[in-house]
Amino acid sequence: MRVLVVDDSERLREALATGLRTQGMVVETAADGQIALERMKLAPYDVIVLDVLMPRIDGLQVLRHVRAARLPTRILVLSARDQVDDRVEALNLGADDYLVKPFAFSEVKARILALGRRHFDEPSPVIDVGPVQIDTTARVATAGGRQLALTPKEYALLELLMRRHGHVLSRGAIFEQLYESDSDASDSVIEVLMSTLRAKLVAAGVEKFIETRRGFGYVVA
Repeated sequence: MRVLVVDDSERLREALATGLRTQGMVVETAADGQIALERMKLAPYDVIVLDVLMPRIDGLQVLRHVRAARLPTRILVLSARDQVDDRVEALNLGADDYLVKPFAFSEVKARILALGRRHFDEPSPVIDVGPVQIDTTARVATAGGRQLALTPKEYALLELLMRRHGHVLSRGAIFEQLYESDSDASDSVIEVLMSTLRAKLVAAGVEKFIETRRGFGYVVA
């Protein structure tokens, strides 16, 4: 899952980014609304965590832009404003959720995961495709009834393919979802991840789960 954290507090911004990355999410940050809009031109995001009070362009202006552009991104507004009218305004402008500062990281994480499920039209945190199952909340994958010992990137790759099963994803598209825009890695790293993930699936008795469509990409059919 790709997440953009937008907040003018560097301490809060980096704390959220660090915590979410430990959950296997690809997280980028922006210190104000202007930078956020620029980042959105470069890459799509599944969820945006958006502060309201910021310099240059505030959170509500960003929210208006995202909804005017009809982007499917889910938006969680974070704000010190706790009045009903403030929440109503943000929700009426198209926010998907609203959380008042201060907050517990566990709640932010839970709300982001819930918005991620809504983004992919998933009512349940558990996704089953054939013999493979993943729990997107616990971040656990099982194949053939056996739990897989996956690295965070291997899990993220499997989750992405299962969430979009039936859709062929190119190597570049996968890389865009699994790595930050300023990453030093190249998209050839996806082939390495694909190889190790497939090996672990085969070891669990699940073969040919991920298909290669030459010239197009990869798909869980």
